[in-house]
Amino acid sequence: MKILITGAAGQMGTVVIETLLKKMPASDIHVLARKAEKQADFAGRGFKAFQGNYDDVASLERAMQGIDTALLISAGSEGDRMKQHRNVVDAAKKMGVANIAYTSRSLRDRATLVNKMMDEHFQTEDYIKASGLKYILFKNALYMETVVFFVGKKIFEGGFSQVTGDGKTAFTMRQDQAEAMANVLLNEKFENQTYTFTNNETYSMHDVATVLTELSGKKVVYTPIDLPTFEVQKAAEGLPPFVVKFIAHFNIDIKNGQETVVTNDLETQLGRKPMTLKEGLKELFKFTG
Repeated sequence: MKILITGAAGQMGTVVIETLLKKMPASDIHVLARKAEKQADFAGRGFKAFQGNYDDVASLERAMQGIDTALLISAGSEGDRMKQHRNVVDAAKKMGVANIAYTSRSLRDRATLVNKMMDEHFQTEDYIKASGLKYILFKNALYMETVVFFVGKKIFEGGFSQVTGDGKTAFTMRQDQAEAMANVLLNEKFENQTYTFTNNETYSMHDVATVLTELSGKKVVYTPIDLPTFEVQKAAEGLPPFVVKFIAHFNIDIKNGQETVVTNDLETQLGRKPMTLKEGLKELFKFTG
């Protein structure tokens, strides 16, 4: 198998690649990196490395020469994400790539999403399904890493507030998802299947506060608040309105139960249990002992 990993220099791509290297040589792995220095670093390690991005169709086509499988790691929020995703799928078709995999999201109900940006994952899934390529869709739970972003820098001084209410999320560590995806790419045939990578249980922000209290020895209090109060608080902290809206929409969807999907797909593909909330937060907040 020869495979292209897009977004290769990112956190997700890095773990996917390191897992693949346990079973296949670097020379069979094509990587696409945006920066020249990253491309040079990959090339120096024996990968077939290409500089480019999702807007640069020619770079996509170069990177896809001679491969049979492409992993499309979803684009960020900058630019026209749907156009970028379509570019990757279209380039794969043009270059004769047989299989495509995509990092989507494990959201419960597309029709009732508040965070409309998340619907682009469903749109990408639709586009891949209509492409005629054989596919695997990875529907991933919200990264546990987002907890650090949500709770803020002063978490151990005055607790934190969010608009998640009592909503729960099957948070998983990104590294667990990436390792499981690589295992699927190494071991499974592309038969138009979907894997839903979530933790084995869901966690609320009350649970986050309890775990951080236990880990730090300092009382951490979570206070559910309404949206107008949240907007005033974050504006006072100096956050731009678009960032406040971005966080709020994620958290309203949590409150509404969008993130409560749970399966055992992740544990099955890892061959072990995924990191729990306590294990993940201990790593993320760099607690020792």
